[in-house]
Amino acid sequence: MAIQTRRGFLGLIFGAMALAALLLPASAQERVTILLDYAFPEGIHAPLHLATVKGWYKDAGLDVEIKDGKGSVVTVQQIAAGQADIGLSQLPTVATAISNGLPVISIMAYNRTSDNGLVVGRDSGISTLADFKGKKLGAVAGGATVPFIEPFLKAGGLALSDVQMVVVDGSALTSTYTSGGVDGIITIAGYFIPTVEKTLPSKAILFSDVGIKLPGYGLLVNKDTLSKRPDVLRKIVEINQRAWAYIAAGHEVEGADAIVSQRASLQPDRESLIAQVKFYSKLLESPATKGKPLGWQSDSDWKDALRVMANAGVVKPDLNTADMFTNQFIK
Repeated sequence: MAIQTRRGFLGLIFGAMALAALLLPASAQERVTILLDYAFPEGIHAPLHLATVKGWYKDAGLDVEIKDGKGSVVTVQQIAAGQADIGLSQLPTVATAISNGLPVISIMAYNRTSDNGLVVGRDSGISTLADFKGKKLGAVAGGATVPFIEPFLKAGGLALSDVQMVVVDGSALTSTYTSGGVDGIITIAGYFIPTVEKTLPSKAILFSDVGIKLPGYGLLVNKDTLSKRPDVLRKIVEINQRAWAYIAAGHEVEGADAIVSQRASLQPDRESLIAQVKFYSKLLESPATKGKPLGWQSDSDWKDALRVMANAGVVKPDLNTADMFTNQFIK
């Protein structure tokens, strides 16, 4: 009887060990928080949501939570404060934060060419900045693009006095533009153009079209995370490279649908998101990064960007490009 009891006890132990082994992969998944730039769904969020839908994070042993943001500036501040592991932000905002002493750094560029620019009606007859002379130009009060308006116009052969500036609150920008209150606006073209397509079909003259070189969106971390969680960062970058490559290879609709499925409660406009994803898929490289892996950042691009930003007064002069980004996780 004692032998049977002992065998039964050992059976329970071995059974518990087997159950623990089965549960180990789930319990061993490392938790990671990724903070978006904004809460409302945007096409730039596609790779993050696609990787979730495809199960690529889980396959890599990661338990990823995607959290809503309140703007690039706030996202960068929260990453600096350690309130999330990884952030998605416009990279010029990261440079400004670094200039102000915040301990952040970019680990991957989503779009190595900025989508900021002048948005005008497709049938407006405006093809170059010179065509905009004497027109009304809308911009958001205190917006991140405001410091670049004068150098942008200058690069296109115009002075600030050649246009009539109309500064509005961010909530009124769309209605001001679509109602004809302005002839064009300075904004994030990749998001804005698809949003107004049904009301006022539009096109953009980007900053890069006149030689104003700024990076677009990318992933950032607190600098301490580079040494504390390098394996996690390497996995996140590899998965996002995979996601962007998949999307850009003709799966833009699937990328948009991943956003819709993950953010269904917000009832995002699917057609708008598809157009946004297609727009951003065309900005995955700059002339200086052609032939390089997705997400790789160019020192020369950053030098140009810092020069533009310093001239616009948004960063201190003589910043070190090595403090802006690292390619250590790019393969």
